[in-house]
Amino acid sequence: MHCTKLSQHGAILLPIVALATSVACGRSATQSAPTAIRLVDVFKPEMVAGSPATARREIPRTEWRFDGPPTTWEAGVGVTGLAARDGRLVGRASTSFPVLHLQRTSGLDNPDLLHAVEVRMRVSAGTEVSFNAAGAEKIDLDQTVRQAAAFPWGTKAALMPGDGVQTYTLTPLQHTAGTGLRHLMLRPTDAAGATFEIESVRLIYRKEYLASIPSGVTWQGLKEVYRESIAARSPESLALTLTLPDHPWLDLGIGTIEDGPVTFSIRAALSRDSGREQPRPLLERTVTTSHRWEPLAIDLAPFAGQSTTLTLSLAAGDPGTLGFWGSPVVRNHRAAGTAPQAASRPQGVILVQADTLRRDHLGVYGYARETAPTIRTLAGDGTLFRNYTTQATWTKVSTPTLMTSLYPSTHGVAEFYDHLPASATTLAESFRAAGYATVSFSSVLFTGQFTNLHKGFEELHEDGSVAKPESSKTSREFVDRLAAWLDAHRDTPFFAFLHVFDPHDPYEPNAPYNTMWADPAKKEEHERQLKEVRKVIKDPLMRLFGMASREELVQAKVDPDEYVAYDKDWYDGSIRGMDVEIARLFERLRGLGLDDRTLFVFLSDHGEEFHEHGKMFHGQTVYGELTQTPLIVRWPAGLPRGRVVDEVVQTIDVMPTLLDLSGIPPPAGIQGQSLVPLLRPDASNGWRRRPAISEKARTAAGAGSPPPNDTESYAIVDGGWKLIHNTLRPHGGPEYELYDFAKDPLNTTDVAAQHADVVARLGKALDGWHQMATAAKLKPDAETTKTLSPLQLQRLRSLGYVR
Repeated sequence: MHCTKLSQHGAILLPIVALATSVACGRSATQSAPTAIRLVDVFKPEMVAGSPATARREIPRTEWRFDGPPTTWEAGVGVTGLAARDGRLVGRASTSFPVLHLQRTSGLDNPDLLHAVEVRMRVSAGTEVSFNAAGAEKIDLDQTVRQAAAFPWGTKAALMPGDGVQTYTLTPLQHTAGTGLRHLMLRPTDAAGATFEIESVRLIYRKEYLASIPSGVTWQGLKEVYRESIAARSPESLALTLTLPDHPWLDLGIGTIEDGPVTFSIRAALSRDSGREQPRPLLERTVTTSHRWEPLAIDLAPFAGQSTTLTLSLAAGDPGTLGFWGSPVVRNHRAAGTAPQAASRPQGVILVQADTLRRDHLGVYGYARETAPTIRTLAGDGTLFRNYTTQATWTKVSTPTLMTSLYPSTHGVAEFYDHLPASATTLAESFRAAGYATVSFSSVLFTGQFTNLHKGFEELHEDGSVAKPESSKTSREFVDRLAAWLDAHRDTPFFAFLHVFDPHDPYEPNAPYNTMWADPAKKEEHERQLKEVRKVIKDPLMRLFGMASREELVQAKVDPDEYVAYDKDWYDGSIRGMDVEIARLFERLRGLGLDDRTLFVFLSDHGEEFHEHGKMFHGQTVYGELTQTPLIVRWPAGLPRGRVVDEVVQTIDVMPTLLDLSGIPPPAGIQGQSLVPLLRPDASNGWRRRPAISEKARTAAGAGSPPPNDTESYAIVDGGWKLIHNTLRPHGGPEYELYDFAKDPLNTTDVAAQHADVVARLGKALDGWHQMATAAKLKPDAETTKTLSPLQLQRLRSLGYVR
């Protein structure tokens, strides 16, 4: 068997390929292992037959040309002298942020995704062209430009100034459907005084792009639910010869982005009978509703243990019609009548990340309000870690640390638009390589493909897929979806990542939790105060979120204590609403007989500030209200109950723990250590006590990252002390801060002046850690992909692992 992986040190290889029996890297062939055959891994272009012989279908184009009156275009801000001349739109940038406004008046019901924006133009000066879009009926261009100070436009390309017309292809970093493309804002240059001549602006949708390339492996979404897929077009068929496991079934979803009917057919034949007997039909399903996955489970028992050819075919009235075979995997049912999987490892792993959840707002950690009775019960059934420390204090940075067991300084994700290098091996990839079914529910773009955290997941539900994407209360809907997914995968090994957003702002919870602690009579006044305080919030990002400092509340003549207390009441109610949904998840686990056999981990990526240090929100500091969060590990069949651990542990320790308990070797180069010795006191290998580190990096101003952008801080927890080194100091702040970690968890009393020896010792340790973490920093994809073949690189790009 050939086993491949992604090295932490920059050597990038393809995802696992052609594993008839998928075994974790490093496991001997004599050991039992979960079995899965992923058709996306064994696919080869030569397996495709029947490709349409006719020319590529003509697909209507969405394009602006400038040889007529200005009915759908106008100058926005920072543009002078705009006019259509000789078929080109010409003008001059009067500022460094000139904006042209293009408006769509037709095709607004198109749910297909935007693949790219193509601009043909000449510019005299500048470094980049960028693009943004909005779906609202009306738009305020001045406000759009102001908001760009907090959220810069990420769809951009480097300019080539000169006399000739160039073609610029701008690929969006976030998926946008055609329904959200009513208004387009084009920034043709970033140089004040530059002139431009635009020949055309064209929107290239996914359907048009896929029609231009061969059928094959890709990463495709329908209504923001994404799957590893094989994209094909009628009347193609795909034939794969596989040796099936003992209790095989085919797990997949089918879907299309076409308006007309598409028929999906699957046939199977034993390889020894090829050409002698007619293949057996297993599926014939016509899809007439586009942009929707239809999950299917197909029994392959008649072909168990035998070499079998599966043929997947598409049929439609129009040759070239697209269809997606989503996450097609041959899995192995647990044999009927056999005992449940041995307690030596769990059948399934569910990792729940509750966003923005402080540990000191949970009753099990001593909070006066019973915000989370279910979490208390789960902690009693498992192990409660009292001193879990996060490596970062906002989701964009913290979640890659969780998924790679690498410090932020090593994995390199620090700012809004950063993309996890493809050379990092994620937790999901390790479970995928071991044959587990993998699924992710992402409540914010930071935990999905925007950060490259879809790597290793067969299926991903992005935040845009929920019914109310503007709400932060996602647990109810995502628990419903996870419950249905577990029902379909009850007999297979599985790994599920459930990211719920409920504690995050907007804090107001769903009914009835919105009035559990918050007085409804005070809601209207609280919302009025928010409108007033927004007028004085200085930072654009904090103004957008409505997060006021104590000083700003005072300036707005709002009582800071009363204002924050009401937000805390809502915050606690949101936690309670989330807790009820976790209880529902365990109801389903018990109903499916999976409760004892499932390893369940509950944690948070960071906490939330409520003026402990004068601010609200998160990501701005490394103080205790942000770095000290809950961690609970529960597995009734394999771990003791009722344990409480006081050792200081870290986010980087979670990945090696889950892999250790699942019998899967960890990837090379990870920086955490398994918590198993703390979970099982009789474990043969001992726990190595070491400091915990938290990071707050400096970020580019206006890069969409939490302010302040001009500070940098690192914290180390060791020997009962917490030292903060402000390497780029806040204005008027000290370089070093020292706190009694146990007695002062919120870091309110700085005792650095009284313990110079401790400051010196921990400062030296922190410097040593920093040198180690930065020396191991992952190289960018541009370097690690140089040795790949064009086909290998195209595969990684088609899955979105490399941009």
